[in-house]
Amino acid sequence: MLASRVSRRAVLAGAAAGAALTTVPGFTAKANAAEGLSYRWRNVAIGGTGFVTGVLFHPSVRGLAYARTDIGGAYRWDDRTARWTPLTDQLGWDDWNLLGVEALAVDPAHPDRLYLAVGTYAQSWAGNGAVLRSEDRGATWTRTDLAVKLGGNEDGRGAGERLLVDPRDSDTLWLGTRHDGLLKSTDRGATWVAATGFPATASASGQGVTFLVAVGRAVYAGWGDGDGTATAVNLYRTTDGTTWTAVPAQPTGTSAKVPIRAAYDARARELYVTYADAPGPNGQSTGSVHKLAVARGTWTDVTPVVPGGTTSDGSADSFGYGGVAVDARRAGTVVVSTNNRWAAVDTLYRTTDGGRTWTSLKDAAVFDVSETPFLKWGAEQPKFGWWIQAVAVDPYDSKHVVYGTGATLYGTRDLTHWAPQIRGLEETSVRQLISPPVGEAHLISASGDIGVMYHERLTASPSRGMATNPVFGSATGLAQAAGRPAYVVRTGWGDNGNGAHSGDGGRTWAPFAAQPSIAHDAPGPIATGADGSTLLWSFVHWDGTKYAAHRSADNGATWTEISSFPKGATPVADPADPTLFYAYDTDTGTLYASTDSGLSFTARAGGLPAGDSQFQLVAAPGRSGDLWLSVKWNGLYRSFDGGVSFSKISSCWASYTLGFGRSAPGADYPAIYQVGSTETITAVYRSDDGAKTWVRINDDLHQWGWVGQAITGDPRVHGRVYLATNGRGIQYGEQI
Repeated sequence: MLASRVSRRAVLAGAAAGAALTTVPGFTAKANAAEGLSYRWRNVAIGGTGFVTGVLFHPSVRGLAYARTDIGGAYRWDDRTARWTPLTDQLGWDDWNLLGVEALAVDPAHPDRLYLAVGTYAQSWAGNGAVLRSEDRGATWTRTDLAVKLGGNEDGRGAGERLLVDPRDSDTLWLGTRHDGLLKSTDRGATWVAATGFPATASASGQGVTFLVAVGRAVYAGWGDGDGTATAVNLYRTTDGTTWTAVPAQPTGTSAKVPIRAAYDARARELYVTYADAPGPNGQSTGSVHKLAVARGTWTDVTPVVPGGTTSDGSADSFGYGGVAVDARRAGTVVVSTNNRWAAVDTLYRTTDGGRTWTSLKDAAVFDVSETPFLKWGAEQPKFGWWIQAVAVDPYDSKHVVYGTGATLYGTRDLTHWAPQIRGLEETSVRQLISPPVGEAHLISASGDIGVMYHERLTASPSRGMATNPVFGSATGLAQAAGRPAYVVRTGWGDNGNGAHSGDGGRTWAPFAAQPSIAHDAPGPIATGADGSTLLWSFVHWDGTKYAAHRSADNGATWTEISSFPKGATPVADPADPTLFYAYDTDTGTLYASTDSGLSFTARAGGLPAGDSQFQLVAAPGRSGDLWLSVKWNGLYRSFDGGVSFSKISSCWASYTLGFGRSAPGADYPAIYQVGSTETITAVYRSDDGAKTWVRINDDLHQWGWVGQAITGDPRVHGRVYLATNGRGIQYGEQI
């Protein structure tokens, strides 16, 4: 994913080593039948939207494949149903860091065995990694916690695979780490120790082992911490599982500084390795492709001859190489990908003669993205892709090639016609949700990387794709006028301005006629008054710097600064009175209010929890001055008087995000949904009695890691709830 998709930090509490985990056996499941509530959970269909970092066909089972993502877990492909099944949704709040998958491995001799190396960040504030091992293709798992950190969303996440079943012994596994060298297990991943005899020294800031690949009965390891000089070593091998030596005569120099991926052509006995001058997916400017004739020990530079190009600013085309896959049925047939090529756009190159000649698969490609229209990104035709580091060739079908991008998986069955092969795989990092009270769509969403979407249906990717005019990369704000639901506004990082408005409920958009100068560098959240006559736009730079908010009373044609508004706060409109706005200053724990349509703000209640920019203030629909304040582990507070005073809710001790939906039959208050804690676990809850009591509505199979960004109920369907996740898209639950 893009840099904007950094997971929120959470309180970590790792499970005991070897703990048994059960994952999702199918696409839906029931929850809480014993409590009288049974829920079915599904993804709102978008179609990918995130970085697929690895794809692996099983060499021994036709139609079986696995995929890994940088922040959204792992998936299993079923060729019969043409669908991906999520395998790691059981990972809960405390294990959010394990949703990033660093590597995966299968055992060719035991088709039901699957291994995942999981851990999203290698930073000091993140928890250690773990290895998940399954005997039933990911239906259930056993977990071993590691003493080291992994980096499924760090630079170099498209390299690999860093996990391998030893070709000589199925009980032996190898795991390459970024900062702790090479690890070895002799009991199928139950325990791990540092591999003896591995000569490379790990770096605290480097890439470490970038891949492990079986070459006959030998194992080769890519090493990403070389300096690119003529004497640097970036490739090691062992033939006995004990002694490791540098591979002789290996490629060196800047274009071969970092080995990215490798694939072994067993028919030709040749090993292909892709290289770049940086680990990627960003920052690569040169690279190469080399092959090793294993029996002779000779290397050949087989880098495709690529026509030059220029970027939009006139600079020369530059890129590295990423994915590589061999055709198990045809000797000398190989597919490689360019990576970080922004001028002529990344492509796949295919050879059928061992790299002597190459053909660009992009040149003849015909795309059909009708199933996921957002892939056009506001243009007439989709791009071939970017961040292409996951490439695979079906071992049972030479013309079935798939590759991952920063947004999807493309597949072909004839090397010409391509379409997303992404059903069931959803990886969006979702930031805001609106469920309109009327209109065609029951949901509008705002996300990182893919902006805003208008969901006419929950089971199909939005037919209009991303909101255009302008197209956003990452969205920062989304708001609807409570008394005029046809009026919606959005903010974010746009290609033609960073703010837009809609007069038809979010179907079509127009950019604001003007925007404050600071909006170019720090677009933040936005609010619109109940009647849509006033806009308040707050500004926060990606580095956390806060700026003065601005106000518009003419639909964004002119803006004026609001000096009394707390800098960086999220503006909240009163849903019943268009003259009232609120803002919670998370720096001081003070509630501010405006009674003059946002012209000025004054402090009201103070002494509330402070210190976390993710505290959330929410106004109850249809009621003036009824405010709810979610302050994470500090609990949940409520105000009946527009923030003059707050009282703490005793029914839960933690509240991370809160929203409202249609009232239960006979109830006089909207249903409340929250991600919070009433006892020991953090889960998804519903209250039909104004937060007096709560019932958990998700279950242990449906947890999705960190889910504290946004939640909202459907104002038209009691019991339906929409939940934003950081990597598993939009989940929606319905009582059944």
